[in-house]
Amino acid sequence: MKRFIETLKNIFKIEELRNRIIYTFLILIIFRIGSFVVLPGIDATALSGLQDQASSGLLGLLNMFSGGAFGNASIFALGVMPYISASIVIQLLGIMVPYFQRLQREGESGRRKINQYTRYLTIGILLLQGPAYLANLHNQILPSAFLVSGTLFNVTSTILLLGGTMFIMWLGERITDRGLGNGISLIIMVGIIARLPFALFSEFVSRFSETTGGILMFIVEMVVMFVIFMATIALVQGVRKVPVQYAKRIVGNKQYGGVRQYLPLKINSAGVMPIIFAQALMFIPMLLSGFDATSSFAIAFSDFTGFWYNFTFAFLVIVFTYFYTAVTVNPTNMADEMKKNGGFIPGVKPGKKTAEYIDSIMSRITLPGSIFLAIVAILPALAQKFLGVNPQFAQFFGGTSLLIMVGVVLDTLKQIESHLLMRHYDGLMKTGRIKGRSGS
Repeated sequence: MKRFIETLKNIFKIEELRNRIIYTFLILIIFRIGSFVVLPGIDATALSGLQDQASSGLLGLLNMFSGGAFGNASIFALGVMPYISASIVIQLLGIMVPYFQRLQREGESGRRKINQYTRYLTIGILLLQGPAYLANLHNQILPSAFLVSGTLFNVTSTILLLGGTMFIMWLGERITDRGLGNGISLIIMVGIIARLPFALFSEFVSRFSETTGGILMFIVEMVVMFVIFMATIALVQGVRKVPVQYAKRIVGNKQYGGVRQYLPLKINSAGVMPIIFAQALMFIPMLLSGFDATSSFAIAFSDFTGFWYNFTFAFLVIVFTYFYTAVTVNPTNMADEMKKNGGFIPGVKPGKKTAEYIDSIMSRITLPGSIFLAIVAILPALAQKFLGVNPQFAQFFGGTSLLIMVGVVLDTLKQIESHLLMRHYDGLMKTGRIKGRSGS
């Protein structure tokens, strides 16, 4: 405890770090205030139907990412999900379209162009999602709750929703430039954490108001949640180190030989993206099955806690983990860069053999990583099914929300620790350094 207090004092001794933390905190407060600003022309007291709809399922996930703004019919209702969707599309284009592949190789100028295309695509997605969200409002809210209606209301509200998402993106960029970094990720994490107190209190009350085990069962839930949290940290930080021997290393005017370093290969190089891809695909059969809600196929894929839904979901997560790892990790490039710098893996020939060796290592470590990621993805359903956890609190037992929280917290702590170590203060950990999602 004494060490922790001393570390906090050291953090606020550094003026730059102190200013970045305060600036980030103020920006996040602005985001949270905006999530409660209801669209003009809507009675905020008549949103119970929308909030019930946004308590579970896909809309519940969107509501969590927006920090409750979706269920509040806020100007920030669409959150940053349109931007995330646009980013995923641009990443896929970078795999398949030669023009975007060239942009990725052009460095800073190419990155600026890619960011510009991502923003344009975000606006396009917003122009589709905005009217769809307003149409959903008309279906979920009593007509008397609309103080204004008609074409003018729909046009102005769509513009406000578009502006709200673009403003959130601007806030994220400000955090990245002048705050603690990872602006968009921090905003998503704060939106998720903002729902935790309500979900925790709701679960606590339900355990005492129903014959579901009482305080003992609630304690069991907390223990299970802690174990899952620690296991997820291990998944995010897990690295397989491959020894690399460098023939020479020049520092200043002196040359040293036989330098031995390690090539860190992530157990989960794909991060949270496989779950996002798989989740998007899982809603396609649900939409198609809407034409015949009585069919066995429709019933199976509309039950979030059912066997076939979660089996298919887990299988897709494993497949997409291998796919995304193959896209993001290029063994051939690693082998070429290693060869250019005079490095080699002991016992393996440079060049093609090295690339094949790295590829085999990645295949072996990706398998347990993908299986564990699939388990994390379906943990919310397992928590509902076997522990009787309510749907809102179950989201914190695994899935996208838990991975985002763990990854962003580790990255933020890593940023703070780097500022401390640069100024010769002790880091946040007693031994070793914090490893973020980028590696060791």
